[in-house]
Amino acid sequence: MKLLKKFLVALPLALGLSAAQASGSGYPLDRFPTEKLTNQAALQNGAKLFVNYCLNCHSASSMRFNRLLDIGLSEEQIRKNLLFTTDKVGEPMTVAMTPADGKEWFGAQPPDLSVIARARASGDGSGADWLYTYLRTYYRDSTRPTGWNNAVFPSVGMPHVLWELQGSRGATVEDVKAIKDEAGKTVGFEKTVVTFDVDGNRAEAKEKVEGHPHEGSTITLTRAEGGALAQAAFDEEVADLVAYITFMSDPSAQPRTRMGVWVLLFLAFFTVLAWWMNKEYWKDVK
Repeated sequence: MKLLKKFLVALPLALGLSAAQASGSGYPLDRFPTEKLTNQAALQNGAKLFVNYCLNCHSASSMRFNRLLDIGLSEEQIRKNLLFTTDKVGEPMTVAMTPADGKEWFGAQPPDLSVIARARASGDGSGADWLYTYLRTYYRDSTRPTGWNNAVFPSVGMPHVLWELQGSRGATVEDVKAIKDEAGKTVGFEKTVVTFDVDGNRAEAKEKVEGHPHEGSTITLTRAEGGALAQAAFDEEVADLVAYITFMSDPSAQPRTRMGVWVLLFLAFFTVLAWWMNKEYWKDVK
């Protein structure tokens, strides 16, 4: 009985920990525009962006190029515009970079993105929400090896591959911590404010905070500067890319959904027909 009680107490904590680990940080997630998932033009543009910006380092070994036929592309279009890593349309989306190279260049092997849209789902939002926010919240940080950091994924090893489109942005990170004496008693609070300008230059200031504030970190990003696209246009491009990555994680999702609607309509019709036949069969039975 005691063991069961311990399990029931630990279960919510474990689930909460898993959700926190999946979300990566306390930064709020923006909602991904789900209508992109049924827009073939958006999916095709997302596939182009994926091949041009992601497939250089990240593989998608569970996805084959010929599945792009499902989003309206022809084999000729795939072969001419998207087939850079292999010669056959039926081959999977792999990269030439070895795991050893990835670890040397980025500190860790870049993950396979086949099902990343599923893996990043959490209580804070869907995997598409996480990716949509993550790709839009890079900021300059000269203290990082790549010169970039991320609000959703702090200390990220991946550089901002879309920076030429979005431009550079700065950030202000505020961290509130309790000040404790030798006995461990809280005697006050201190706030550390770290700012990064659009060039990544870092400045830090500390101050005491009155009252009883909540401990934790918050981050505020500045407006992006110097990008080839306006912010709204960049958001559209990222949404297209995330739509394709989400499609890639489950290519049969949309056909399954459409088939499910017809199955439910058939079952509803069959239920009415069965009820009517049952009524007719038993109406003369006394």
